[in-house]
Amino acid sequence: MPFEIVRNDITKMQVDAIVNTANPEPVVGSGTDYAIHKAAGPELLEARRVVGCIAPGHSVSTSAFGLSAKYVLHTVTPAWKDGRHREAELLREAYDAALNLAEQLHCESVAFPLMATGNYAYPRDIAMRAAINAFTDFLMCHEMLIYLVVFSDKSYQLAGSLFGGLKSFIDDNYVAEHAAEEYAWGYRDPNRRPASLSGSAANRIDARKDERQSGAQPIDLKSYISTAECGLSQYVQELLRETGMSGPDVYGPADISRQLFSRIINDRNYVPRKNTLVKLALGFHLDMEQTQKLLGKVGYALTNSSKSDLAMQYFIERGEYNLIEIDFALDEVGLPTLNGSE
Repeated sequence: MPFEIVRNDITKMQVDAIVNTANPEPVVGSGTDYAIHKAAGPELLEARRVVGCIAPGHSVSTSAFGLSAKYVLHTVTPAWKDGRHREAELLREAYDAALNLAEQLHCESVAFPLMATGNYAYPRDIAMRAAINAFTDFLMCHEMLIYLVVFSDKSYQLAGSLFGGLKSFIDDNYVAEHAAEEYAWGYRDPNRRPASLSGSAANRIDARKDERQSGAQPIDLKSYISTAECGLSQYVQELLRETGMSGPDVYGPADISRQLFSRIINDRNYVPRKNTLVKLALGFHLDMEQTQKLLGKVGYALTNSSKSDLAMQYFIERGEYNLIEIDFALDEVGLPTLNGSE
């Protein structure tokens, strides 16, 4: 699910197609429309006049001329009135029309502005949600690199408002930082188990410790190893059976390639990166207990000593599994995104 939000001038984007929030009439408007026409040169307006009028919710392509792109997708969005005049429906149609047109033109990359938020006065938070939903649905079935290009800090920070409590959640629960202040670098939580131990493994260690203290004969290594739980590949196969989900149902929303997913479930010796398993948990819509169990199969865990781990706990505990929305929020609080982490 390749998607990125970037703070940039959309006319500088080097992509196959640039989406222009066009005027319905073949004239140059203001804002993004004016900037794109200025950068492309007068030939763009001539080509736009050949196209003629465009109805709201529709998109038409022309050459990009002086832009670093192949095409401009002239897309007409609705003006905001009060939310009761088909604005949401027409805005979604506009996004879908531009995305489908880019697909028909065999584009591998496309850059969008946050459409309808300029002179058309569409509320930015609602427009951001519309963009996220359109991109998510499209990328479930298509391969394309989508950029949402925003220019102002105000637009860029909208992502963080979708999960306004993320930053405070991290601040309240980040133990490493607070411990370092009070105990200096030598601090170690005496109650914290090694991250590589699952709950059952830790219980077995406690049992062996009790046996040693009581003078009981310790179990031999071969017998101890035989009590090991199923591995990662087997657990993922179990999750598929229990949830009734197919492979594409999981690896599509998780932005994991089919080849990588196949290796995870078929190669018992393969150890994926931690972020890959976190995305897999999102694809399965696992709760925290299930997520920790999945990660524990190869010695990982989500802990309170990592801000990135805390962020994922925040989303999973709230049942938020949309990878695009999560990457928006992670970027807003200055944490690495999950996208492209294979």
